[in-house]
Formats: sequence, C-alpha cells, structure tokens
Amino acid sequence: MKTWDVIIIGGGAAGFFTAINYKQLNPNKAVLILEKDKDVLKKVKISGGGRCNVTHACFEPKELAKFYPRGSKELLGPFHQFCTGDMMGWLEDHGVPTKIEEDNRVFPQSNSSQSIIDCFMDETKRLDIKVNLRTRLDRVVKEDNWKLYCGEEIYTTKNLVFSSGSSPKVWELIHRDLGHQIEAPVPSLFTFNSKDARIQNLMGLSVPIAQVKVIHENLVSQGPLLITHWGLSGPAILKLSAWGAIALHRLKYKFTIAVNWLGYETQEECKAVLLNQKQEHGKKSVVKHCPYSIPKRLWESLVLDAVNQKDKNWADLNKQEFGKLVENLIGCTIEVKGKSTFKDEFVTAGGVKLAEINFKSFGSKLHDKLYFAGEVLNIDAITGGFNFQAAWTGSWMIAQHIK
Repeated sequence: MKTWDVIIIGGGAAGFFTAINYKQLNPNKAVLILEKDKDVLKKVKISGGGRCNVTHACFEPKELAKFYPRGSKELLGPFHQFCTGDMMGWLEDHGVPTKIEEDNRVFPQSNSSQSIIDCFMDETKRLDIKVNLRTRLDRVVKEDNWKLYCGEEIYTTKNLVFSSGSSPKVWELIHRDLGHQIEAPVPSLFTFNSKDARIQNLMGLSVPIAQVKVIHENLVSQGPLLITHWGLSGPAILKLSAWGAIALHRLKYKFTIAVNWLGYETQEECKAVLLNQKQEHGKKSVVKHCPYSIPKRLWESLVLDAVNQKDKNWADLNKQEFGKLVENLIGCTIEVKGKSTFKDEFVTAGGVKLAEINFKSFGSKLHDKLYFAGEVLNIDAITGGFNFQAAWTGSWMIAQHIK
C-alpha cells in the first residue's frame, strides 16, 4: 500500500492552495487531495457573483484581523507571515493579475473566477498533485502514519490536512476520531426578514450609510443599507449578522433593531434640522420637501407613518408628529422575524476550537502531523474577501511547516 507524504481532505480553496504551495517547495513528495463530491473549487466558482472576490485590499495585519468576529487574535501573527499583498503577488506570479475595486474588494482582472480555477488546476497538473473525486472519508486511525478509511479504499499518509469547509459530518468525524472539540455551527452571513409596513414596496432602495442596532444586545453596525423584497440587506446588515451570529442564533432570529437612516446624526442634530425646516419652509409639504439626501420614497414612507396625512405642511406638524418623524429617521424600530442566506456565499461560525490549534503552523496541539485550514476552523469574517484570505494564509503556513 502506497504511503503518501500529504493527504488533504477537501478540494476547495484551502485544500488546493495547501497542496500547490507544499509541492512547489517539495517537488518530489507525493500529495493527494480527497474530495467527496464530483467537482472541486465550487466556492471559488460562485464567489463574488462568479468573479471570485479573492481577498480585500487591507494590507496592515493588525487592521485586517479586525474584520474577523472569530479568529481575529489568532490570525494576527499569521497575517504577518502571509497577508493580502502576498496573495495578490502570488496570483500575479502565477499569471492571474488582480484589481482593487472602489470598495477595496480584490478580483482577478479577468472578472472571472475561472481564472483562479484554471490557475489552480494547471498548477495541480504541472506539479503532479493527485485528486480523487467522489471519495468520502469515513474514519481516521493514527498508527505509525495516518490511516484513512474511505468506503472500501484505505489510504495511508505521513501528514494529514483537513480543509473540508463547514461540513458538520466531517466535524463530527474530527471530534470522534481525533478528539478535537467542535464549536457548534451557526449561520454567520445572512440578511434580515421583516414585513414592517414602512419598508414594504421599497425594494431596491438603499442609503449610503446607516447605523443598525439590535435592541437589548451589544450589537451595532454601520454601512450601506439595502431594502429588499424580504426585508433588509447590505453591508450594515451582513456585518451585524457576522458579529452577532451567536447571539442572533440564541434569539432564534426574532429580535428588534433600531435603524438610523441618517448614519451618524444624533437625535438633537435631527431635531435641529427638522425644526429649521419647520420655521423656514412652513408652508411647504412635508412629504415633498426632505432636508436629507435619502431616497424620496423612503422619506415619504417614514413621513406618512408619522403624520398619516400626505398634504400636511411643515408648519402644521404637531409635537407628537414631529417627535415620531425624528424617531423614524434616527431610531426606526423594526421587528425582525427570520433570516435569509446571503446569495450563495453561505458562511458559518463554528468548527474546530481555536485553542486546540498552534497558529505558528496551523497544526493540531493534540496530534503531530495533523493540520487544519479554511472554514473547518472556527474562523469567519464579514463579506468582502476576508474568508478567502484566512484560507490562503492558513494554507500557505501549513505548506511551509509540513516536513
């Protein structure tokens, strides 16, 4: 029976990047990737709407680590070894130039994830890395080497790498056969479902900067906010869902948020602006004369909820209506009842406990010659290329440390 130098469980981004980097350093070593499905690199293919958001243009490790609700402390050291610029340089050296977009997301210049896939597959072929598809791992036993049971097939390897993503079945195997503790998975990137009357029929409207708070929880987020046919989305919501993944799961995705549609404007500042509008433009319609640069239909909806009279002038607003309008603008309470997955880029919090990993090598503290990379670990980030960067960094470091 052949003994491989390295076997990698999972044919995703982290698995291929580990294999390629290790084989480049050790061309005479035997490397095998085992993938349970019929296809590889599936998440690479769909990322960024099919363009593959490979990383984020944040080049300072300390700042980059702040984008990870789980894993920020652990990734700081590794980011000093292999960071955003290193990944962009790696891709450039392998024939895939990248570009930085206005929101700092990094994509291939080709605007196609196929460029990344072709690069990885070409390198895999050139370096003679073996890939076995439709091969599901059933059991792992540690003897002198690792013995892997996959149906009727048995593989042996000196070094074992798990890059199997957020698979509960594989997590269960890791716990059962290897003794590693697993943080239970919960969704990390999702949008909020709401049928609040004030945002009904406003699908597609957005504000450039809003603040969103979860009532009775220490959760606040800022950023662009998008109204959808099912509720609310956009960076402000996605960031909140990532940082609040555990708490919102505990609440069973039923909670109340307060939305400041004006971003950072305070209650007193809003009152002052509206009072000036009332004094200077008293004879003008409240609905038709908005002092803020928010979408016209959103303003109209918030006004009609407060005033309930479409032809009311500013001068005729009573104290109660004035106060309700202020509240709708900077503290608009909305009931959230459920969540929706963010496109196809589903991310979970959960995985192998970080306390059991040596982040100088991404190796197990429980077993020698056992490594973990990518979403199999309890590391996750907000959308924007950060999850991929954590995978690239971990994979690169594993490749440097396997002997």
